Amino acid sequence: MTIQDLKNNNLLLFEAISGSRAFGLATENSDTDIRGVYYLPKEDFFGLNYIPQISNKTNDITYYEIGRFVELLQKNNPNILEILASPEDCILYQYPLMNLLKTEDFLSKVCKDSFAGYAISQIKKAKGLNKKILNPIEKERKSILDFCFVLEGQGSVPLKKWLSAHGKVQEKCGLINIDHTKGMYAVFYDESGTLGYKGVIQNEEANQVSVSSVPKDEKPVSYVFCNLDAYSVYCKDYREYWKWVAERNEDRYNVNQKHGQNYDSKNMMHTIRLLQSCEQIFKTRSLTVRVENRDELLDIKAGNQSYEDVMQKAEKLIQSIENHYSVSSLPDYPDLEKTTKTLVRIREKLYGNHDNYK
Repeated sequence: MTIQDLKNNNLLLFEAISGSRAFGLATENSDTDIRGVYYLPKEDFFGLNYIPQISNKTNDITYYEIGRFVELLQKNNPNILEILASPEDCILYQYPLMNLLKTEDFLSKVCKDSFAGYAISQIKKAKGLNKKILNPIEKERKSILDFCFVLEGQGSVPLKKWLSAHGKVQEKCGLINIDHTKGMYAVFYDESGTLGYKGVIQNEEANQVSVSSVPKDEKPVSYVFCNLDAYSVYCKDYREYWKWVAERNEDRYNVNQKHGQNYDSKNMMHTIRLLQSCEQIFKTRSLTVRVENRDELLDIKAGNQSYEDVMQKAEKLIQSIENHYSVSSLPDYPDLEKTTKTLVRIREKLYGNHDNYK
């Protein structure tokens, strides 16, 4: 079933402009996001063709089946609560039965986790992005050799530097474990290449060093420490960094680079907005989607505030939410029985009295 099928069959219950235009944060380059609610034909709902959600290819138009919509409202999902609380001037269509669903019947203390919890996860994501921007990783991948150090005097030198200084190559080295140590090896060298040493690593993609069989009368030429833990962390960071590079939105990244604040300014604007919405819920027991501080939020989006200042603002909001949460008169959870009965009532009206299809 497609979005056009919903419209052709008069299955829409609600449709509204959402996102930045509903928040009052739209600029000339903003997209128009549409969200809505529908119900399924009786044979699909009661049969085996239940469809909880329908979107277009770009996901900027998404509709939720009425049951799925209420389920997410009961979980205090921020995006879904904001659809229900859409500003009047953003509502494109509303079937009268949708008036039975009221925002105040769903708001609860769960909002602290659903709103602030999600915002905090975005803050962590922003910190990760900050780290990626400030600490780019070279495309040429390092090998274990870059994490090996030869003991020398009262310190150590990188293995690669030591090999070069002594005219040696890693392929002719043989390593053996040193008892009661972690990552320490005795290094032997076979100039003739006849003793069968395996080298420090067998290839550049190796994820561990090689150990060799060494004649008992051979004497080590040095001792090496291989920091495999650091190598493992590097490999993880390398994968994550170049995955991020491959998947990032280049236009958005270039904007972030241009303002030079080293964070995803658009994402952090919405994170602050989400925290402010959460604070409002616990202060007023209500949710207003249209923001009153457009200039402040767009200032963050433009990158006119430092990363540290935005983080400080977020931390103050989180503390304020904790304080208001502790004295809030909101219920711990939405009234599931009441809101489920409302859903049943809506379905009965949509499909006819339930006695007709028992």
